[in-house]
Parts: sequence; structure tokens; C-alpha cells
Amino acid sequence: MLNDRARKLVPRVRIPPLPPFLQKMNKKPLITIITVCKNSERTIEKTIKSVINQKYQNIEYILIDGKSDDKTLTKIKKYKKKIKKIICEKDRGIYDAFNKGLKFAKGDLIGFVNSDDILVKNSLNILVKYFINYPEKDFFFGAVKKNWEIRYGYKPWKIYFMWGFYSSHSTGFFIKKKAAKKLGNYNLKYKYSADYDYFYRMIVHHKFKGIGTKKNELFGIFKSGGYSSRINFFDHLCECTRIRIDNKQNKLIVLITFIMKFLYNLKKI
Repeated sequence: MLNDRARKLVPRVRIPPLPPFLQKMNKKPLITIITVCKNSERTIEKTIKSVINQKYQNIEYILIDGKSDDKTLTKIKKYKKKIKKIICEKDRGIYDAFNKGLKFAKGDLIGFVNSDDILVKNSLNILVKYFINYPEKDFFFGAVKKNWEIRYGYKPWKIYFMWGFYSSHSTGFFIKKKAAKKLGNYNLKYKYSADYDYFYRMIVHHKFKGIGTKKNELFGIFKSGGYSSRINFFDHLCECTRIRIDNKQNKLIVLITFIMKFLYNLKKI
């Protein structure tokens, strides 16, 4: 061992801190997953298992139940040790439940997995790879299997005309906490399509930057028959039109888009 005299002669070496980009690469971001449900006893366990059995484990799981009157809550409680927060109370609909989840979210990234849908096992590892490789991006869209096809990519210009600019809200969409705080809540003025308004504000007004994964980089499986599948076409079209007008889109473009979509749907009927 060195005596005091020898120790004084040995130069002290100061190890500099890692540069910010390397610190970020060395960090495992906390990912908040929010699941909202009501009377989902047939599907809720599959959803929960798909989240808690992820290969990536730095997860904060929040579950919002809209006061189910079936066995949903009983099934949720089986996994309560794996769930950070469980809220069971009446709400004003799915978007009100989303907002409750956002209120408690502490993750570096925040995403939603609805009670009919599932995350594939490696999805969050893929998400973290994009989080590290694209630090300038505010949000991420992962590929999602819907029915018999895989939807993937991100085409922001399409938001002015249609829904098909991204893969999916549930299982496919993750946003950085800082961006989510700036963006605010889902607007409860809209009953069917508040997520469309959320994305419109995110992309058009705030000009947040996003990226979509490749087709083979699958985040989740979206099950048809959920809330979005039960919305009447005309109600959905009218509300989307109202959202565009409220967000001050050119009214002539809104009118042309409305007519084209309406006529296209008549042709399908």
C-alpha cells in the first residue's frame, strides 16, 4: 500500500463525465404504458400480459378502468404487483381516461395499449433503439398489425386529408414526456376522434418531429371490433371535419375532402 508521502506524489487523474449523447446511450429510459378499459373481461389479461412480459423491463404501467361491472377488475387485481397504478372510477369516455393516465405518467416515453390490443414481446426494445438513434425526434410510430395487413411508416402530409398517415394510436404511438406536456390533454369536446385532434395539434401547430419504424419492426397487434370500429362513418367524418375547421385548416380544402370522402363511401355501399 502507498504511504502518505508516496500518495502525494501520485498525480490525481480526473475522469471527465461522459458527453451527453453517450450518457443518453447508457441510459435505459423509463417507458410509461397506459391501458384504459371498461367491461373488458375477455381481453384484458392478454393485454396486461403483453405489457408485463416485455423483454424490456424499465416500465411504468398505469391502468385506468371506467368502473367496470363485469369481472374486469378481478382479473386486473391478479397482476397488481406488476402495475404501478390502478384507477377504477367513472369517466367521461375513452379520452377522459387517456388524460387521467397522462396525469400520472412519469416515463421518458409515453404510449397507450388499449384493452383489446397487445404489444409484441420485443416492441419496447425497438422503441428504445429509435429513442437513442434519433434524439431529435419527439414521437415514434411503430409498425402495427391490423386485421391481415401490417401498417407502418409515417407520412405527415396526409394528416390534412385522411387518417392513413400513421400506423396506429394504440400499441403504435409513443411520445416523449416533454412533448406530451407541451401538447396537453386530449380534447373532450370530440367524442370519436380526439386522437386525430391531438395528432393535428402535434404535427401541424407544434411542428413536433416524428419517425416511423420499418415494416418488420412490429410494435403491436390491433384487434378489430374495439371502440374505433363501432363508430358510424358519417359521425366520424363530421367530427373529423369539425376538427380540421377548429384547427383553422383552409375551409375550401376541408369542403372538398368532405365531399370526396362522402361520395367514396356511398360508392362502397
